[in-house]
Amino acid sequence: VQVVESGGGLVQPGGSLRLSCAASGFTFSAYAMDWFRQAPGKERELVASITPDGYTTNYANSVAGRFTISRDNAKNTVYLQMNSLKPEDTAVYYCKRRNSQNWGQGTQVTVSS
Repeated sequence: VQVVESGGGLVQPGGSLRLSCAASGFTFSAYAMDWFRQAPGKERELVASITPDGYTTNYANSVAGRFTISRDNAKNTVYLQMNSLKPEDTAVYYCKRRNSQNWGQGTQVTVSS
């Protein structure tokens, strides 16, 4: 099981970013996928989840209405579209396959003016 996150960067408050997570080593279309984040000095938290077929998604209250998780099973990739970003969204973002202990290296998102 391997996941590689990308797409992070520095963005101003109110801006947008789209994160990608390329997965390999397992049958991607058979597993739910999750996005987590960890801010400095805080515990890692679950941000968004998506079912294997992509039809059902769930979000943390802090990002609902601003973030959208999606997936392309043909490309073995899960995405996180982040809009209306706030400074408190600053964190390292990770994706993970459900029921796996393998984490990627994460991608840094910094929201600052």
